[in-house]
Amino acid sequence: MTHSNRTHSSTFSPVTAITRLTSFEPVTNSHKPKVRSMQALATLPALFISHGAPTFALEKSATTNALARTGQNLPKPKAIVIMSAHWVTQTLEIASNPTPQTWHDFSGFSHELNRIEYPALGHPELAESLSNQLNKMGVINSLNPLRPLDHGVWVPLLHLYPEADVPIVQLSLPKHFDAYACYQLGSLFEQLRHEQILVIGSGSITHNLAALSWNASSEDASAKAFKVWLLHQLKTDIPAALDWQQFAQVEQVHPSAEHLLPLFFALGCGQRVSVIHESMSHHSLGMDMYRFD
Repeated sequence: MTHSNRTHSSTFSPVTAITRLTSFEPVTNSHKPKVRSMQALATLPALFISHGAPTFALEKSATTNALARTGQNLPKPKAIVIMSAHWVTQTLEIASNPTPQTWHDFSGFSHELNRIEYPALGHPELAESLSNQLNKMGVINSLNPLRPLDHGVWVPLLHLYPEADVPIVQLSLPKHFDAYACYQLGSLFEQLRHEQILVIGSGSITHNLAALSWNASSEDASAKAFKVWLLHQLKTDIPAALDWQQFAQVEQVHPSAEHLLPLFFALGCGQRVSVIHESMSHHSLGMDMYRFD
């Protein structure tokens, strides 16, 4: 890694700047060689998606249209690897559930929302391959064969791929990871982009629920300022972006880090950022979406 010489507190240690994960381990055995065909595979960007409130699943808006257009314009992924802000664990876990359920991990919303199903399949073979490769690199992880899809996964994917026809592998967010650790982890997944696998970080560019005002048309000034500041850093100074907590009003924008950290996972997969969509919702909830190439 060459972007920063700052000292970071995370216990995630660097592995190598050369080794990258592949969709399947290029290994053989005496009985059945495992051959990976790399022909005619498209290179995809990594995405960061602000997934909004659970009610985003029911919306029809400029934000949902931006997601739908993105799904229509990108080559169809062979699989999705996604980190959600709503799965925080002690150590890295990789979902290997072949048929993950749609988890309505919220309360107080309409019955209509609770009836939505997103019946995408998992991809246990891909999950196992990624887990094995990470373990060989010294990145401690485990498979979770029971994990359902939380709303940080299925709500944005409902608009991105409404047919639910792309298999999903979800990654957890280890609770000790900081921005730099997520960035390092993401860099290991960069090769998957060249194998037509879509890597996504799902969270929120701003996330202070205490400042939320339901359906308000106003926009929180601190949240707007943070979005402008962070995008500038992502374009010009990645080390400063990784040090995002230096923002003067950071506690008013992200009282906790989990909704921003998936952005840095996506950033690790590609350092050239472009804006897919920018807006605010419910006064303080940023709905920005970025692509990283």
